[in-house]
Amino acid sequence: MTRTTEPQEGAMGAFERYLSLWVFLAMVAGIAIGALAPGLVQLVAGAEVASINLVVAVLIWAMVYPMMVNVDFGAVAGVARQPKGLLVTLVVNWLVKPFTMALLAVLFFEHVFAPWIAPEDASQYIAGLILLGAAPCTAMVFVWSQLTRGDATYTLVQVSVNDLIMIVAFAPIVAFLLGVTEITVPWQTLLLATVLYVVLPLLAGLATRRMLGSQDAVEAFSARVKPWSILGLIAIPILIQSYGIFALAYGAAFLLKVPHRIAAPCAMIGTSNFFELAVAVAISLFGLSSGAALATVVGVLVEVPVMLSLVAFANRTRRRFPAD
Repeated sequence: MTRTTEPQEGAMGAFERYLSLWVFLAMVAGIAIGALAPGLVQLVAGAEVASINLVVAVLIWAMVYPMMVNVDFGAVAGVARQPKGLLVTLVVNWLVKPFTMALLAVLFFEHVFAPWIAPEDASQYIAGLILLGAAPCTAMVFVWSQLTRGDATYTLVQVSVNDLIMIVAFAPIVAFLLGVTEITVPWQTLLLATVLYVVLPLLAGLATRRMLGSQDAVEAFSARVKPWSILGLIAIPILIQSYGIFALAYGAAFLLKVPHRIAAPCAMIGTSNFFELAVAVAISLFGLSSGAALATVVGVLVEVPVMLSLVAFANRTRRRFPAD
């Protein structure tokens, strides 16, 4: 945070370029396994402790842990030099996004789509969307930041602070919003999922970072495990939410004259979701075959092409922002 470097041109590798295809193929494979080996699916579904599926927990760790290695708590102090970008991120993530997602979910599934969807299914879909809206992005935002030539250090600061807040804010916000939609929330399961999928990976990432020592070693480690972390990875309200939140955050950053290298990542963080956490909690709370789990998985499929379109827009509008 003490020096400014010329941003390098972001470029997508083959894996990132076809990320939507890999997610789609993974879903097809999952459906095929469910149809051809239902016994295996039942075996996986039965591996639970306190409503937490152990197989899913391992896969979520495979996604989350490598990204958590990049979270540098020591960099949080540097945010004081550019507070506006962090302010936009935190306001959008915690004071706007969870509540607009809940509002859109209720609007569409209890009113607009009510004639075609059973009330019990609508409640499940609402729950899944609420989980998505209350889980700001932690992992994929590093990819979006790179593709918009964002300030990597500042992005790291934003993610670090966001994760610290998520530890204490995710469970209360989700419980409150799910309570509003009259869905009973098992606090023990929700808190346990937050500890498993946020707190412990953060601690493990911090320990690994210290063990690796230098920043070069951390970057080399992240490069080696990056494909595996991404592989371990209801559309209308999600699209409205995504583009609306991006417009709010990006527009606020523009009005505050935040440099583009900070404005683009801060808008991406607010728009993208920590879908690993949302999927895991949906499965933990409502089961593998629930509508809530389906809604969070649909969120994954919708998010990748949406975020790529926003990356393209951010790059085209770069010159409208201050250079520094």
